[in-house]
Amino acid sequence: MLLNSSNTKLYFKTFFLLNGLAFFSATFALEVKVGAVLSMTGTLGSYGQDAKKGMELALAEMGNTEPKIKLIIEDSQSTPAEAAKAINKLVTSDKIAVAIGDVTSSNTIAAASIAEKSKVPIISPAATNDSVTFQKKYVFRACFIDSFQGTVMATFATSTLKAKTAIVMEDSDSDYSKGLSKSFVENFTKNGGKVTKILRYSQKDTSYSAQLTEVRKIKPDILFIPGFHQQVGVILRESKDLQITAKILGGDGWDTPELRQIAKGAENGSFISNHYIATGDNKKLQAFVKAYKAKFKEEPSSFAALAYDSIYMVRNAVKNKNSIDSEKITEGLASIQKFEGVTGMITMDKNHNPTKPAVVLEFIPNGYKYISTVNP
Repeated sequence: MLLNSSNTKLYFKTFFLLNGLAFFSATFALEVKVGAVLSMTGTLGSYGQDAKKGMELALAEMGNTEPKIKLIIEDSQSTPAEAAKAINKLVTSDKIAVAIGDVTSSNTIAAASIAEKSKVPIISPAATNDSVTFQKKYVFRACFIDSFQGTVMATFATSTLKAKTAIVMEDSDSDYSKGLSKSFVENFTKNGGKVTKILRYSQKDTSYSAQLTEVRKIKPDILFIPGFHQQVGVILRESKDLQITAKILGGDGWDTPELRQIAKGAENGSFISNHYIATGDNKKLQAFVKAYKAKFKEEPSSFAALAYDSIYMVRNAVKNKNSIDSEKITEGLASIQKFEGVTGMITMDKNHNPTKPAVVLEFIPNGYKYISTVNP
């Protein structure tokens, strides 16, 4: 085409206008800074490592599609004090719009307190203590809560196992353990059972023979241990050595391969409540499990699955509000309805807790046996 002087000017104006708009669009593509507070090291390091893998898989699936997520991870070192430092750094220095973390209740409570004051929304993948989100505007979670989890296990103990008596071994250092213990005791008693003793231990303990000797003496039908894998693995091993005959029950804090390494087979025959089972027949779940195994050469724990769901929930909130503003993301998270996660269909209630089911699983060699699904 031949261009005269006026056509030439019009051509280049159009060229620069169109390319300028393209540059503007590329420069201001929707990208959100997401901070993650995870227990990457310390006693709960396996939970944080699993959660990180779940988020990495989600980000790989998202690719460069909008809204883009820039993830910044800080290590809470498995302590509330470091969790608080981590979120403070993410909020003040990294200027994040939204946070994910931590994976346990005590650490999340510490981090969430700062996020709430800073008006930055935070969603915990796996902190189940009821108080985590209570009367909080900016705090959410992707998991069920302990009052539900405790009800599930107490009902399973009395209705399915026909238990009449129980002893609880409670971790005195853990908000998670204390909350789950309280719920189990209340519901086991309400169901007609009798909790004969609550025995306590510290995360610093290396042996639990004193408590277990008492369990052996009393001979309850149920021994409920709402704790974390590092202590629970040893308790299970020592229980087997002492030939304790009680059925042993626990919660989602048991769900890590490290527990099997510590318990050395003593976990088999025990029951737990959990967020999902990897062998479920949901197509979305199976696609996740297949992709996770291909990428990491292992089966995903509930911590990996819940973190995977969490980052998709954040992306969903940003996308629905078409904004990276913290207030808008908060609104987006609060309004989640029938979100299809790999751990179940998620609807956020008025307290920012998901309405979703729990599963009861039995430990068997090299895996779990599915027992039942319990809806809220």
